[in-house]
Amino acid sequence: MKNKLKYIVILGLGSVLYTSCNRDLLTPIPQTSVADVSAFSTSFRISSQVLSLYSNLKGGNLYGGRVVIYGDIRGEDFINITSNLVTSSDVWNENPTNSATAILGLWSQAYVTIDACNVFLDGMATTGTAVVGAATAANYIGEAKLIRALCYYQLLQYYARPFADGSGSKPGVPLRLTPIKGTGFSDLARSTVADVYTQILKDLNEAETALPLTNGTAYNNTTRAHRNTAIALKTRVYLSMQQYANVITEANKIVSATAPFTATTGVAHALQTDITNVFKTPYTTTESILSMPMTVTTGDNPGTQNQLCYYYYTQSTTPGTAEFNLNTNGIIGNTGWTATDKRRTGLTFTKSDGSRYVSKYITPSPYTDYVPIIRYSEVLLNLAEARARTIATVDPQALALLNAVRGRSDAGTILAPATQTALTDAIMLERRIEFLGEGLRAGDLMRLLQTIPAKGAAPTKAPSDNGYIWPISASELALNRLCTDN
Repeated sequence: MKNKLKYIVILGLGSVLYTSCNRDLLTPIPQTSVADVSAFSTSFRISSQVLSLYSNLKGGNLYGGRVVIYGDIRGEDFINITSNLVTSSDVWNENPTNSATAILGLWSQAYVTIDACNVFLDGMATTGTAVVGAATAANYIGEAKLIRALCYYQLLQYYARPFADGSGSKPGVPLRLTPIKGTGFSDLARSTVADVYTQILKDLNEAETALPLTNGTAYNNTTRAHRNTAIALKTRVYLSMQQYANVITEANKIVSATAPFTATTGVAHALQTDITNVFKTPYTTTESILSMPMTVTTGDNPGTQNQLCYYYYTQSTTPGTAEFNLNTNGIIGNTGWTATDKRRTGLTFTKSDGSRYVSKYITPSPYTDYVPIIRYSEVLLNLAEARARTIATVDPQALALLNAVRGRSDAGTILAPATQTALTDAIMLERRIEFLGEGLRAGDLMRLLQTIPAKGAAPTKAPSDNGYIWPISASELALNRLCTDN
């Protein structure tokens, strides 16, 4: 069945699942209840609950836009224009407080989504599996576990020390794996970073075996999880943990040994010949492993001041609403990014005043650009980096993967680094170019315990500096007596 993922509509149909789950609330722990039996009494109602999980995931404070934006603007490639705290000038300045909009909003939406997953998994265990049958139930449960894993992964990137700092021994976040059943469930200590990563990988491993090889259509393969989605996300998770051998093992499941690099099992992922196709209608290319769809339906788009286009785009000749433009001392000014590269000519532009902007997201209000979560090019570069960091030469496959990504946008440039270090540096530079505006930069710096560079008036943030990771949400600290601040 073709699922047009109008998530907010489906969320309304599935609202019997929980009593209060407003994506705009700053409360970190939603006042929810265990699912009523009727919520899992029919196949339609159960499928509605699955789609409601995606609706929560694409809330404005998560993959409606903001979690991507924060990952970009904490890095050095963007300059804040408006100095507006509501639109994250404090995040850019590296000084948000416990009660900042970003701190409260991301924490809240992530835990709202996690609790929705927990409620769903509980309902499937008690009632739902018997209604839809084991095979369909496994698919749905796999989706819920993947969404939960993705939320916990993002929480770790902002509110916890990188895994490399003490091999995951530092405080992570509260690990909630059962539904909130009413009052008295708030108190829960923070698990270690390693323990949260262990749960993330457990969820993704179980999702890999439970999810279908394909969802049947290009739309559903882009907007709902399948087996390769779980594998792709594991390459990101293991890269964040610097477990490079595991990155290679996972990536080899869906990347052929030689060019042209493709996934030969499951969904047939491959690079697009023209990268700009990824960011335009219909957004459902084989490169797009998981994206959040947006529509013109009221409520089924990111909402006010959350949208990627709102933050990054303005018209080339007239004033617009962009909150951030490109730092001339950042990646846009790097001579290694050639003037003829399609990512420069087709996915950025220059206004008449000389300021530069990202143009990956350009649809006007109500802002229906899909939000990318993970693309096949990331899997290729994850694999390239893992091989480059573990093989003490210029690894031929790592170099071929790097040139595959570079070559489809800049065919005139063939990279030929002479040393292992030069190869690794070239891959990291390619990541900055390829994923500009997609939220990966801060995570790339922090997983390697590197200093976040200064940009404009914003200072550097060294790994030892206060603010290298975010403070815990003030709402969580007020409700959870066992939670400690950073």
